[in-house]
Amino acid sequence: MTTSETGSRVGAIDGEIEDRISHAAIVGASDDAPPINPRNLIWVALALAILAAAVTIDNLWLLNFIHVMAGVLWTGIDLFMGFVIGPILRRAPFAARRAIVLRLMPKTLFLLPTLATITGTAGWFHARQLGLLEVPWPAYGWVLASLVIVAVLTVQGFAVLLPANLLVYFEMRKPTPDDARIGRLMRRYIYAVACQGVMQVAIILVMARFVTGL
Repeated sequence: MTTSETGSRVGAIDGEIEDRISHAAIVGASDDAPPINPRNLIWVALALAILAAAVTIDNLWLLNFIHVMAGVLWTGIDLFMGFVIGPILRRAPFAARRAIVLRLMPKTLFLLPTLATITGTAGWFHARQLGLLEVPWPAYGWVLASLVIVAVLTVQGFAVLLPANLLVYFEMRKPTPDDARIGRLMRRYIYAVACQGVMQVAIILVMARFVTGL
């Protein structure tokens, strides 16, 4: 056997070993990944019930607290996902990306839509309490800007991010996932998350204007 033949055989064996290791990592990531737990809907229902009670009571402090707390969580997670997790996922190897996504998405699937719903709803009723919906122009322009930004964030979250989350999650759980399809979905997801981050910065600017006075 010549040296070149020996080198080719060793290279082929190394490639086969790497393929087996990669496949084992992918299968292991899928097997160990937590499934979507419907019991999380209990926490979602509890959070929405608290929101409904706060709206019914019509307490100024309580609605403000719920709006600010949910908004801080929603904004912080969106910014972290858009500007930290997104770039990491884009450059990570497929096996690592798959392991992260399979564990992250079952959590964000329930958390982010709930925070978006609570933030927007509590903000609307709190703005009505403060009389912000009746302020004259040009001050009302800031109110309108906040309503538009929150509407865009909410629609984008439910119409783009939520479906992309589910599609990527279920595709990655397959024994032989479609890499090309996952790549397309992940690009859409990462761009949408980055857009959410930019919009969240915009809503912070508007909220800062509210705090300092219209």
